[in-house]
Amino acid sequence: MHITLKCFATLSRFSPANAEAYDVNAGDTVAAVVARLGIPEEELKLVFVNGVHAPLSTPLAEGDRLGLFPAVGGG
Repeated sequence: MHITLKCFATLSRFSPANAEAYDVNAGDTVAAVVARLGIPEEELKLVFVNGVHAPLSTPLAEGDRLGLFPAVGGG
């Protein structure tokens, strides 16, 4: 099955070439995708699935939109 994957800001370096149709397995969670991409969990601050804040344990389904955001500072 396929999802749309977007890695924002400093996480963009982890974006795969096929991010618009990223392959996931049935039963995969956000945590499984994060691990497969090699993103250290301490660099990940916010996760959105279909525009809604979600935990790493969220299971993914065909057509989901997954957005991964790092901690962003300013000042």
